[in-house]
Amino acid sequence: MIRHIALGAALMLAAAESARAAGDAARGEQLYVGCQDCHSLDKNDVGPRHRGVFGRKAGSLPDYPYSDALKNANFVWDEQTLDRWLANPQAFVPGARMFYHLDKARDRADVIEFLKERAR
Repeated sequence: MIRHIALGAALMLAAAESARAAGDAARGEQLYVGCQDCHSLDKNDVGPRHRGVFGRKAGSLPDYPYSDALKNANFVWDEQTLDRWLANPQAFVPGARMFYHLDKARDRADVIEFLKERAR
């Protein structure tokens, strides 16, 4: 009986964590305004465009001059890699040129959700 209660509590906690991890795209769109100093969805600027970022290999846009660090990075942009990048790009990819970061997990989740919905 106690095992079933503990298992139920663990499952509820996992579900709550999952729900908390899901971002709010509308709030993410508001936060993305701060990203637009260097990025846009559809054109390269100081930073590369974000349209199609999900599923794209890091450093792979042929018309953007990435740092050697990102050109040589061997990962694909998804929720987890974007979260690590937005939390601390220099720690995730040493030598990358981006220094902007989002300290709060909720802010990162919201921006990521916005990109998932709008940058396809």
